[in-house]
Amino acid sequence: MNQQDNNTIDFGFSQVPLNEKVKKVKSVFDSVADNYDLMNDVMSLGIHRLWKQQTIALSGVRPGMTVLDLAGGTGDLSLAMAKKVGKTGTVVLADINESMLRVGRDRLIDAGVGSQVKFNVANAEALSFPDNHFDVVTMAFGLRNVTHKDQALAEIYRVLKPGGQALILEFSKVHSPLLSPVYDVYSFKILPKMGKLIAKDEASYQYLAESIRMHPDQDTLKQMMLDAGFDRATYMNMTGGIVALHRGWKF
Repeated sequence: MNQQDNNTIDFGFSQVPLNEKVKKVKSVFDSVADNYDLMNDVMSLGIHRLWKQQTIALSGVRPGMTVLDLAGGTGDLSLAMAKKVGKTGTVVLADINESMLRVGRDRLIDAGVGSQVKFNVANAEALSFPDNHFDVVTMAFGLRNVTHKDQALAEIYRVLKPGGQALILEFSKVHSPLLSPVYDVYSFKILPKMGKLIAKDEASYQYLAESIRMHPDQDTLKQMMLDAGFDRATYMNMTGGIVALHRGWKF
């Protein structure tokens, strides 16, 4: 949680009042929405596409399923899952940030899957969906921005059907003594400068690097999922732990 007291919460390496974090995160993603996909490709050298492909492959999404893409932003996962659920299934692309959701909606409509996707402005900590509603819930690179992560995980568990699976794809902790210092230099020296050059926004990508370091590590997040009610939770590291895919099941 990284919450220092009852009134403040981390925003990168800074502490801000609890009731201001959502507004500050919204400001970050309002700023980067139009260049978000381009920056993802540039800053990960395109590897984020492989991380997401692996997430989809392990999701088990099939025709006719109902899927929630939470904090789905510009719709990478929603697009892939809409093709898998087909005309008989439904994907809900949900995000708290309307700027990101607008980019995602336009993208999916242009891709011809708009009829299979519903769009929802949603706070992960207080979802409006009924209990036991979704076969699969995904959340890619969104959990670290949530104020109360334990509450969001409990909500994901609540809206999953019995037998359903949640997949949380998120930056995590690098354990390699060789990769770790290189990754630190890249994160804090190069990434913000890339943000300044490409997205004209250095501060948002400085926050990105800081928010990754403040996010719970692999084992901590696994235990948080179990504490939220998941009957089973596992994780797999990708690219040396730069990213981890956590999976939780509701039986």
